[in-house]
Amino acid sequence: MAIGLTTSGNSRNVLEGLRVAREIGMHTIALTGRTGGKAVDLVEVCIRVPSDDTPRIQEACMHLGHTICEIVEQEMFPDDEYCARA
Repeated sequence: MAIGLTTSGNSRNVLEGLRVAREIGMHTIALTGRTGGKAVDLVEVCIRVPSDDTPRIQEACMHLGHTICEIVEQEMFPDDEYCARA
């Protein structure tokens, strides 16, 4: 799985990385700002933060990233004391 973070949804390097990831068969997700930009049409899932303010989008995306990682760890290692559900 490839996850791209681009507040505008139009960052060329992120879009190219997502394009290549998709080309080689990876699942793709983008974390973006309000519109999603060009990333919307490039990824399977686009999580759009409802803001146009770059710092707020970045803060929300960091929180989303940590939350996604926590959920994945809990699902992969349900009996691990460090990944125990709260």
